[in-house]
Amino acid sequence: MNPYVTDFVSLLKQENNIIFNMTSEEAAAAIVSGNPEAVRKIDGQFAIVEKVGQQVFMARSIGRPMRYFLAKQISGPLLIVAERMDEIYDYLKQKGLHKQFHPSYTRMVPAHFVVRLEVIGCPDPNPVYTRFFEPQRNVLPTDIDAIGKKYIETLADECRKWLLSIPEEEPVGVLFSGGIDSGSVFLVLYHMMLRLGMSPQRLKAFTLSVDGGADAKQSYAFMDKLGLSLFLEVINVPLSSINYKEAIKTIEDYKTLDLESATMALALCRQIRELYPDWKYLADGDGGDENLKDYPIEANPELTIRSVLNNMMLYQEGWGVDRIKHSLTYSGGQSRGHVRSYAPATKYGFQSFSPYALPNVIEVAEGIPFIALTNWKEEVLYALKGEVVSRGVKAVTGFDMPVFEKRRFQEGAVSPDAFSKVFARNEIEYRTFFHSLYA
Repeated sequence: MNPYVTDFVSLLKQENNIIFNMTSEEAAAAIVSGNPEAVRKIDGQFAIVEKVGQQVFMARSIGRPMRYFLAKQISGPLLIVAERMDEIYDYLKQKGLHKQFHPSYTRMVPAHFVVRLEVIGCPDPNPVYTRFFEPQRNVLPTDIDAIGKKYIETLADECRKWLLSIPEEEPVGVLFSGGIDSGSVFLVLYHMMLRLGMSPQRLKAFTLSVDGGADAKQSYAFMDKLGLSLFLEVINVPLSSINYKEAIKTIEDYKTLDLESATMALALCRQIRELYPDWKYLADGDGGDENLKDYPIEANPELTIRSVLNNMMLYQEGWGVDRIKHSLTYSGGQSRGHVRSYAPATKYGFQSFSPYALPNVIEVAEGIPFIALTNWKEEVLYALKGEVVSRGVKAVTGFDMPVFEKRRFQEGAVSPDAFSKVFARNEIEYRTFFHSLYA
């Protein structure tokens, strides 16, 4: 007879999954099948957990977070699975077990792995990781036109599936800065709505302007050049409403760049919700920088161009679950950081969709022969995304998409002078506030 009475609870909301090609039951069956190829066939943005006997299986894409925590009871272990740390903590309080909790004791399920856990009590089980997404690298030709066409065709197909999953009367918003990623997502959605016979009047591009940030001017220039200005709505927000402490509570993280981005996303989503109480569907360009490896390498002392180009999905996954730098609490790369866009949207009742973060799109990006195209030159790498995406957008939609100099969302939404007034001087201040939440 088993001496332990196991217990398990999932606080995940199934309706937050966006799965295009199968039912929730079929997706759950794939997770527990032990077949990584079956899991890879799940098409969309998801976080799924399923218990079979004493085994719990968990898997997610980048687009949706998932955490777990193992609590101790007299009768045996209690495994809690949720999107958020505070959901786990609140549930533990209901059970009178909250004194066991600390944020660092929670575990984030890394994207693109099935995590299997034996819920058997003492000693604590070690999770078993099985990768279900392993794209082939360097399989595309060195023809940038061909790469761009393949990349944006794949993005367009994901956008098509999403649009078809949305009720016909529902409006569709894009979090828009006029940059390459949000700009391409907007144009592809506009193009696909016309192809599908949908009214493009349902579509709107929302740009955040905090006391006159530079993105507003850029967004106007982007839309004016294409004759699409009627779709743009600049959302003006006063500097006094920007609060990084609220963002820390929302994303439950303190990593500087992700937190800054989330702070602005929170302000934008809050104001959209106030203006449009019934709006539900928002798309964004999150993941575009990771896919095309468009981050300043010199800003991170841990990175070189060789580490960036030689490590599969480094920006999406970090160093990998088997590496010493991997954080059990936070995973790595965009697997950790995507909460910057997901959590603010979810907080205000939106269903967010990030097509660049979907496996089918990442797979094309990983197939790009970056080394052959750049010859290890950083400046060539940084210019590559604009070339690939703009040529792809032209091939797929016919639009000559404007390409502006790269600027982070948080830097474009607010002026440089104001930026220093709303953010802390270093990450230590963010960490200190975060840890105070559970002191």
